[in-house]
Amino acid sequence: MASAYSLPPLPYAYDALEPSISKQIMELHHGRHHQAYVTNLNAALQSAAAASADVAAQIALQQAIRFNGGGHINHSLFWENLTPASSPDADLTAAAPRLAAALAATWGSVEAFQKAFAAALLGLQGSGWGWLVKDTAHGGALRIVTTKDQDPVVGAETPVFGVDMWEHAYYLQYLNGKAAYIENIWKVINWKTAERRFVGGRDDVFKALRASI
Repeated sequence: MASAYSLPPLPYAYDALEPSISKQIMELHHGRHHQAYVTNLNAALQSAAAASADVAAQIALQQAIRFNGGGHINHSLFWENLTPASSPDADLTAAAPRLAAALAATWGSVEAFQKAFAAALLGLQGSGWGWLVKDTAHGGALRIVTTKDQDPVVGAETPVFGVDMWEHAYYLQYLNGKAAYIENIWKVINWKTAERRFVGGRDDVFKALRASI
């Protein structure tokens, strides 16, 4: 079996995203929820390795691998695309000039993009994620997509940044106020990371991810 996956450390303190995201949420979200995906992914992979000759068992384990593996990937990307509001990386214009121009060209303005992105997130039924992606199959066009549960971004799409819309990401602070959570998360987006993902390719994004997990 390959080396077990591990929980990547946050690139900032648990209280660094306040007041947009509380210290309590970050401690639980990273230390408990993300850790659970890592633990369960490793267990499922270990079981799959032990049952390598049992096709039925392999099939039965695929859902656990997909769910927990997706949770590990999505959260690892998510932590990296957040930063304290006081950081220069949270300034879209300064940190991501090429992405800012592409957002304005695609949606008419950055504000129009943010409105469209928020609408997509609020339209999610149940748990899932919202993503800005670069679609390399269509000339690198920017698109807003949502994924259910812990499904990751797949195919030719490069995740530029994502927002977790599971209740554990916001409920302790915002209760059912999802719109307020979305409004405040713009203050802590790491646009420098988003710019790097936008300029690079899918392989670059996941090469960096593999190095961190």
